[in-house]
Amino acid sequence: MNIHKNARLTPLRREEMAVAVIEGRLSKAEAARRYGVCVKSVSRWVERFRVEGSVGMVDRSSRPKTSPRQLATDVCVRIAA
Repeated sequence: MNIHKNARLTPLRREEMAVAVIEGRLSKAEAARRYGVCVKSVSRWVERFRVEGSVGMVDRSSRPKTSPRQLATDVCVRIAA
């Protein structure tokens, strides 16, 4: 797995942070300060850990699942012709 070069957290650190918040050792604000991210990021990783566990700590593609305004195949063929 490739870690983004500017990523503040690796999957291991994300899990460490999420567990600390869930167990009550850190508040979300304290975790945000300690790990150098915003509270929204802490919330996202904590929720993902609650739902998916360790598996959810890996990076995901930012590519959209659907493209509702994508051209129909026949239109693409006509344009290419």
